[in-house]
Amino acid sequence: MELLSNAPAHATVPDRYVFPPEKRAAMQLDHDPACKVAFPVIDLHGGRALLSDNGQRRSQVASDIVAAGKEFGFFQVVNHGVGDDAVQAFRAAAAAFFALPAEEKQPYCSYDMSKRFRLATSTSYDGGETRYWRDYVKFSCYPASDDNVRSWPSKPVEFAPRLVEYCEAVQELAQTLLGLVAEGLGLDSGFFAGEHSSGDTNMSINYYPPCPDPAVTMGLPAHCDRYLLTLLTQDDVAGLQARYGGRWLLISPVPGAFVVNFGHQMEIITNGLLASVEHRAVTNSSAVRMSVATHVRPTDGCLIKPAPELVDEATHPAKYREFLFSEFLEAYDAADASREDEGSVGEFQWMTCLKVAGLDGIFIACNHIFSDRLVSESAM
Repeated sequence: MELLSNAPAHATVPDRYVFPPEKRAAMQLDHDPACKVAFPVIDLHGGRALLSDNGQRRSQVASDIVAAGKEFGFFQVVNHGVGDDAVQAFRAAAAAFFALPAEEKQPYCSYDMSKRFRLATSTSYDGGETRYWRDYVKFSCYPASDDNVRSWPSKPVEFAPRLVEYCEAVQELAQTLLGLVAEGLGLDSGFFAGEHSSGDTNMSINYYPPCPDPAVTMGLPAHCDRYLLTLLTQDDVAGLQARYGGRWLLISPVPGAFVVNFGHQMEIITNGLLASVEHRAVTNSSAVRMSVATHVRPTDGCLIKPAPELVDEATHPAKYREFLFSEFLEAYDAADASREDEGSVGEFQWMTCLKVAGLDGIFIACNHIFSDRLVSESAM
C-alpha cells in the first residue's frame, strides 16, 4: 500500500490526487470579512464537576449545547476536564506511529473493514479514482478489552498506554456531554447512558501531510457521522469545514478544545432536533495536520427510535420508525457495497440504498443527493 506518510515531501501533487475543478474545495470564508458566523465555543467549567452543580450554570450550559446543536450541529468545548497532558501524550504517540518505517507499518495496512485495527490511505471508497490526501487508522479504542488491545500496534511502545489514558478521559467527557444534551432536551440526565452509548467506541486518526497545492486536492469528501456523538482534537492546524447555511465554514482551532458533533443516531433519537451535519477536510501546504476523532456508538442490539418525550402526534410526529442499531449498520453495508459495485457514479442517492435493507424513511439527512456523500467514512 502506498502511504503518504512513507513518502518524502512532494514537490508537486501527483495526478492521482488532483480533483476536477468542480470537486475541489478551499478554506472558504475563514478570512471573509463579510462572514460573521463562528461556531460556538462552550465552557464546561471542569467537565464532570459541572454535573454536581444543580444550579443555573449547569442549566445554562445544557441549554447552550442544545442551542448550538440545533443551529450548527457542531461546537467546541473548553475547560472540559480532559488533561492537556493526556491529549498531547496520545497525539505524540499517534504521530510516532505514522513516522514508523514503512516495513513496520505494512502488517497493519488493509482496506478490510472487518479488521479491528487497520491502516490505509485515501478512503475505502475511492474506487481507484482520484485519491484523498490522507493516511488514517481506524480501530476500536474503548473499552480496553483483550480483543481490542491485541489489535493495537506494539510500536511505538507508548501507543497503548497513552491510548488507554486518553480514551478513559474522553469517554468520561462524552458521558458528561450526553447528560447535558439530555437535560437540555428535557429528558432524564441518564437517558443516553447504557445501550445508547455503550457499544465499542471507535477511533479514527487522520494524518494529512503538507500538500504542495491544496487548491487541487481534498483531505476528505463531504460526509456525515453515522453514530451517536463524535469528539475530535485537531490541535492548532485548521482543515475541518462544516456546512452551514448552504456554505462551507472553517472550524478554526481553539487551543485545548474538543470539536463536538452529532451523528445520525442522535438525529433519529431527537426526532430531528439535533442534526448530523455534513463536513469535510481540506489540506494545507505548510504543516502536517492530524485529527483524532472518537466516535461514541450504541450497542448493536440497541433499539433506536425517537424519544417519546420529543414526539407529539399533533405538532411534532415521529419522523422515523424504530429499528435495531445492527439493522442500521447492515443498511449502510449494503449502501457501501452498492457504491463500490457502481464505481464512478455522478450522483448517489443514499435513501435508495437504505431501501435495500427496508429502512427507508428512518432519517431525513440522506433524503437528498450529494455527488460525494460518504456517511460511513466518518472522520475529520
